[in-house]
Amino acid sequence: MEKKFTVELSKIIKEFSLESLYLPSFAEEITITNSDINRPGLQLGGFYEIFDKSRIQIVGRSEQSYIKSFPKEKYNELIDNFFALKPVAVIISRGLELEGFKEAAEKYDVPLLRTEHSTSEFMAAIIASLNVSLAPRITRHGVLVEVYGEGILLLGESGVGKSETAIELVKRGHRLIADDAVEIRRVSSKSLVGSAPDNIRHFIELRGIGIINVSRIFGVGAVKTTEKIDFIINIENWNNEKTYDRMGLDEETTEILGLNIPSVTIPVKPGRNLAVIVEVAAMNNRQKKMGYNAAADLLNRLGMVSDNENTEE
Repeated sequence: MEKKFTVELSKIIKEFSLESLYLPSFAEEITITNSDINRPGLQLGGFYEIFDKSRIQIVGRSEQSYIKSFPKEKYNELIDNFFALKPVAVIISRGLELEGFKEAAEKYDVPLLRTEHSTSEFMAAIIASLNVSLAPRITRHGVLVEVYGEGILLLGESGVGKSETAIELVKRGHRLIADDAVEIRRVSSKSLVGSAPDNIRHFIELRGIGIINVSRIFGVGAVKTTEKIDFIINIENWNNEKTYDRMGLDEETTEILGLNIPSVTIPVKPGRNLAVIVEVAAMNNRQKKMGYNAAADLLNRLGMVSDNENTEE
């Protein structure tokens, strides 16, 4: 069963500088479990059959204009019925003053907050924030670095050289996100974002030297808090009995949290400069995303047809 994550309402209040009009308890005790947001126009109009109270409700100028069109008695009835549904929280946008909302929130113990931002602007920001905070996640043993703007996840057995490669990349001007434990979140149907657990962030282990703090030694420009995972490099010790891809025509992927991320397998042995190889792999992956494949281009120049083209025919 997939684990459900939560975020405290206090975190949302602090992040977006929300004004608390009414809180039935401490904001730290109120948790949000749903990243979806609702504008309750239908509910304020009297339609209650489909309503998810776990969603944060945002009331803006459109909802205000709509309910103000009703007579006073009907207006109060609609507001009372809406808060009786006990939504997890109601946020009023544009700093609007809505008559009767605070009284209804107090009556039904519903958190009532307010923001000065426009409705669309605030919705986009809070959805993005909740998608990260509540995203499905796993922790993988590996190293996450940013190389030429590409998020590169290095995977492999302990002692294969992932951390040493990360340090060499940092010395070459790239940035470290996580070492040893990479917390990976699926923030959308197409994107994975990686970060380090708070207690080991910016630390890295080098065998024979010990633990170092990358931000202290190389400066704050050498580290980053989070990064999208664009490419995965599986590092393994060189196996003479194994055949490795020499052309790069095969499109490998590695599945994480239901998403297939482009990947390659790189064998290592003494004398190979792994940091340079990672740099080239990052640039090559960016070129492929832009529509250029060097291996396919070479075969085309030689008048040869790739296996992929044969398959399509």
